[in-house]
Amino acid sequence: MHRWFFLIYVALIVPANAATIDQSLLKLDPEERAHQVCILKGILDINRAKKLQHVDRLKTSILSRATFDGTTVVAKGGAVRAKNRWYQVKFTCAVTKDQMKATSFEYEIGPEIPESKWEDVGLWK
Repeated sequence: MHRWFFLIYVALIVPANAATIDQSLLKLDPEERAHQVCILKGILDINRAKKLQHVDRLKTSILSRATFDGTTVVAKGGAVRAKNRWYQVKFTCAVTKDQMKATSFEYEIGPEIPESKWEDVGLWK
């Protein structure tokens, strides 16, 4: 599950063509691939909506484990980071049958997660 750091880095920081990103995604198992495309879409959609500013991280399974049924990732206990603060997030993300693209991302931003709890749930500054 640590490959997502690499994928987000590749997708958001390093100028890469779509073929390179696709090659990286294909190396992941289908569930992890679905999580990654949902994370990428989620970061873009949340930033675009301007509900939070400077979103740079999204985690699917912080407060509870996300589920995957082949074409949908449901995260009821995720977290999103904006301006070095973490917030609870719930989302449902639909993906293509090959898990290579997220087709929809519906979300709800929850309350801020206190910094005193970050270490307990695997978050960082």
